Amino acid sequence: MAAPKKFFQDHVVLLLLSINAFLALFAAIEILIRINSGRSGAYIVKYHPTLGISAYQTGSVIEILSFIGFAFIVLAVHSILAIRIYRVNRPTAIAILSLGSLLLVLTIIVSNALLELH
Repeated sequence: MAAPKKFFQDHVVLLLLSINAFLALFAAIEILIRINSGRSGAYIVKYHPTLGISAYQTGSVIEILSFIGFAFIVLAVHSILAIRIYRVNRPTAIAILSLGSLLLVLTIIVSNALLELH
């Protein structure tokens, strides 16, 4: 149990965990605010540029809300992986948390782009 104690006392790790938690909450709040509950089944959820006219594919609100689930899954999985690897290699744990931050930023960008097309 010494690894989790040292893990939560590391300032860089705590900073990255805080950034990841903030980004996951920001993604959830941003998506929930931008969803118009009065409009069902009219959200663009996919874009395939090779399809031509039917490049935009619509979906339900559930498919947009899956971005929120994805953000929290990314937060949980990257945190657990970092805790488990911290005992073996600290720089790898920091890299895992940094990649989690990058993935959460990309989640925000993609969900924002899809909701803009709405």
